[in-house]
Amino acid sequence: MVLLEDLSNLAFVFDMEARFYTPTRDDAILCELCPHRCLIFPGKTGKCRVRTNRAGKLYADTYQQLAATHFDPIEKKPLYHFYPGSEIFSIGSLGCNFRCGCCQNHEISQTGVAGFPGLQELTVDQVVGMASTKSANIGIAYTYNEPFVWYEYMFDIAVEAKDRGLKNVAVSNGYINEEPLKKLLPFMDAFNIDLKAFSARAYKSFTNGELHYVMNALSLICQAGCHLEITMLVVPGINDDLDAFRRMTEWIAERLGTSVPLHLSRYFPRYNYQEPPTAMSLLTRMAELASERLDYVYLGNAPGVEFQDTRCPQCGALVISRQGYYISRKEIDRQGQCSNCGHKIVISE
Repeated sequence: MVLLEDLSNLAFVFDMEARFYTPTRDDAILCELCPHRCLIFPGKTGKCRVRTNRAGKLYADTYQQLAATHFDPIEKKPLYHFYPGSEIFSIGSLGCNFRCGCCQNHEISQTGVAGFPGLQELTVDQVVGMASTKSANIGIAYTYNEPFVWYEYMFDIAVEAKDRGLKNVAVSNGYINEEPLKKLLPFMDAFNIDLKAFSARAYKSFTNGELHYVMNALSLICQAGCHLEITMLVVPGINDDLDAFRRMTEWIAERLGTSVPLHLSRYFPRYNYQEPPTAMSLLTRMAELASERLDYVYLGNAPGVEFQDTRCPQCGALVISRQGYYISRKEIDRQGQCSNCGHKIVISE
C-alpha cells in the first residue's frame, strides 16, 4: 500500500449527501448503511467516523477523497482464483465500522477526515482514468480500509468502471445492510470478505459487530453470482477454537459451496494487540481441517510453507504454483481443466 502525500494545500468540499438514512426528530439521523444503524446527532459522525450529520442531513465525508492508491497483484487482495497473475488498481480512503484491535491499516481505518491530513481529491472520472493507464490492469479494487463506509464514492466509481469494461473488486468485512448491498452487486465482479470468527460472542468482542449480518452478506454475494473468496486472520485467543472453526468450514461448504477459496492468514502483533504471532502448527492444523470440507485452502503471511499453491481437488496435481504474489501455471488447460484428470478448476477469468 502507498499512502498519498500530504495535500493539505488543496481545498476540499465535502458536499456529497449520503444515501441510506432516515431523518428523525431534533435533526438526528438514523444511518441505515450498515447493521450498526447509528443514531447520529448534528455535528457528530457514525461509528465509521466518516458519515456526518450536518444540520439534519447525512454527508459522506470521504466522497472523492483517497488516502492510498497502488497497482497491486490480484493475489495481494488476496484473490487466487480471479484472473490469476493479473494486476489491479487498488484504492483506499478512511474509516471503518469495525474496531479490530490488530488492524493492519489502522492509520487509515481508525480515523476520520479531521484526523488525516494526507487526502487526495480525485473525481470518479479521474480514478477510472488512472485505472485505465495500464493496459495489463483488469480493473479497480476497493480496499485498504473498509470500502462500504465510503459507499457512495465506491458505487459511483464501480458504475463508471463497469461501463468502461473494467472489473470491480471489493475487499471488505461484509458488514452492510441488504438494501445497499443488493444495489451494488450488479456492478461488482469479485469480493474477498474477511470472516473474523464463527462465534457470535467472539465477533462482538473482536469487532463490535454481529456475525449473522456477515453470514447474510456472504450468502447474498454468492446468490448474485459474484466471485467470492474468504479470508480469516487467525488471532490467538480470539478465533482459534477448532470446534468453532470446523463449524465455519461446514457452513461455507453447505451454504456457499466447497469451491469457495478460504485464506487463513497468520496474525502478527499490530496496533493494540501484542500477543505472539499465530503458531505455525495451529495454522497448518486449521488448513488441514478446512481441506476436509473445502477444495481450495491457502495460508497467508506464511511464505515457504504448505498451502500456497493451487492443487486439483480431484487428483492432487499441481495446477498453479505461487512464489509470493507471482504465479506460474502448470497442469491446467485453456478451458480451466486439470490437464491430468480433466477436473474443472474453479477460476474466474
